[in-house]
Amino acid sequence: MEAVLGYLRAAIENGTYAVGDKLPSEAELCRSLEVSRPVLREALRALQTMGLTVSKTGKGTFVVAHTVEDPTFGDYAASDLLEVRRHVEIPVAGYAALRRSPENLDHLAHLLERMDRETDTTSWVALDTLFHLAIAEAAQNPVFRRVIEEIRDALARQSAFLNELGGRREQSNREHQAIVEALVDGCEPDAVAAMAHHLDRVETTLTDIVRPVRTDLSPEGGRDA
Repeated sequence: MEAVLGYLRAAIENGTYAVGDKLPSEAELCRSLEVSRPVLREALRALQTMGLTVSKTGKGTFVVAHTVEDPTFGDYAASDLLEVRRHVEIPVAGYAALRRSPENLDHLAHLLERMDRETDTTSWVALDTLFHLAIAEAAQNPVFRRVIEEIRDALARQSAFLNELGGRREQSNREHQAIVEALVDGCEPDAVAAMAHHLDRVETTLTDIVRPVRTDLSPEGGRDA
């Protein structure tokens, strides 16, 4: 999928497909790139998330930008989402370290175990959003939980995007473990630092993904991703 995305993205960025152009049909792209339809559709979804294309039901996929500016996850731009997460989730982790209950810690430990075992990306993403909700719950302030609930869909979309294109799952599991360890210790500075590190890595991975990429995939010699 990464190879297909790289090829299509490069074709848009170098002007092969200009703003306003309609991409070839899914059937045509599958034939020319020699990939399956599910693989192609994942790549097309990623292009839309990056803000390069829009999909119009019954009409096809159209190019709307030639460079990636700021990916959108649900109703929120990635930069706006990250800004809010830094201002909310970092202090929330500190409060959670001071206020968490034994039940909160048990719930978080259970989530960590499930995430560590989970191999399906969709299921892991669902657990990821539950993890961040559980941290907010451990802070014992219902307003924090309400804020995370509001951005829950965006968090899930971002998580799926980063896992599909950035291979974040194992690294996220380790970062989540560090956050929970700080909560178990009741150490506010460590919890704040662990959450800040987690969000730093999210930002770094996102930045790496949206930078221009090169690919050797061509319509004449495609390979299945």
